[in-house]
Amino acid sequence: MKFSALKHFAIAASIFLTGSLAIDAQTPTPTPITDDGDVIKVDSRLVVVPVSVTNAAGEPVLGLKASNFKVSEENRPQVVESVSDAENVPLEIALLFDISASTDAMFKFQQETAAKFLKDVLRGEDRATIFTVGQRPVLIQARDTAEKSITGILSIRPTKEQTAFYDSVTEAANYLQKNSPQGRRKVIVLISDGEDTNSEGVTRAIWNAERKIADNTSNEALRELRVKARDTAKVVEQIKVLKALQNADTVLYAINPGGSSFQLNKMSIFGQENMQKFADETGGTAFLPKFLPIDLKDERQNSVNAGKNTALLETIFKQLANELRAQYLVQYYSEAEFPTNKFVRLDVGLQTPGNLRVRARQGYYVKN
Repeated sequence: MKFSALKHFAIAASIFLTGSLAIDAQTPTPTPITDDGDVIKVDSRLVVVPVSVTNAAGEPVLGLKASNFKVSEENRPQVVESVSDAENVPLEIALLFDISASTDAMFKFQQETAAKFLKDVLRGEDRATIFTVGQRPVLIQARDTAEKSITGILSIRPTKEQTAFYDSVTEAANYLQKNSPQGRRKVIVLISDGEDTNSEGVTRAIWNAERKIADNTSNEALRELRVKARDTAKVVEQIKVLKALQNADTVLYAINPGGSSFQLNKMSIFGQENMQKFADETGGTAFLPKFLPIDLKDERQNSVNAGKNTALLETIFKQLANELRAQYLVQYYSEAEFPTNKFVRLDVGLQTPGNLRVRARQGYYVKN
């Protein structure tokens, strides 16, 4: 039996045994046995890449086949084995709401628009999970139907808590990896400014730094020490989150309710950069809408601005829905030998891209 035939046999067997196409990002192929009894060692692994394709208007491009795509792994061209489209692959969404004070002003219309989004985008087999991002990650609604998840969304109340941003994204990624059945697309939709003030890794780094200082340290020196420890820890936590997202084969989409105000301070800038990096690396999008203020003294202007903000958020969720409808699962076999935990860079595109836009994960961590 030729090697390429064995690959197709492995895919067919997976569909027969599970009822759907397994999409563990790295499924090793079985060791084939030849007719004369000799064993041929096959070290290839199946790699699955979620890919969305939209046109210049942001509309989904449907009907693409394996022959339309091209994939390179560490600059080495790969053979695309198969492509599954969104219509045939159920969706798992983890929706994360930041409940800290930084998002309080516009929280209600975010809830209502997100609830409408789930109602519009989820089909019968699809499931959603709801988390809040506060002092710690909290599971509000375990994976369930759109109806149950909408009830969970509308029950959330904003607080004045600190924000464990990194811990919350990691918790959601791990939840999807553990609880999503095989053969499903996995997506995190995050409504947050990306700022972190309370994740365990960040607070632990600050405490460790404070323990090393002398009693006579000035307040200014202490403040600088805390800031340096916090910023260093955030870079470390960022890497941990990215690994959790990649290992869970999850695409992240982010909506920053802070809008253009993110430029006001260093923490806000880093927060948006966080979400942009997570989205870029996983094949998602980080939206930065320019919301208008709704806490002015002029109530009439507040009402007008709220209506414009709602319309803008609805547009963003419509674009997000389009991307999810345009999402493919591109699959190929990697025969390269990489050490465990190496991050393998990917480049995914179309044979004839034209004016189409392709978003895909930028790599994966090797799991042997």
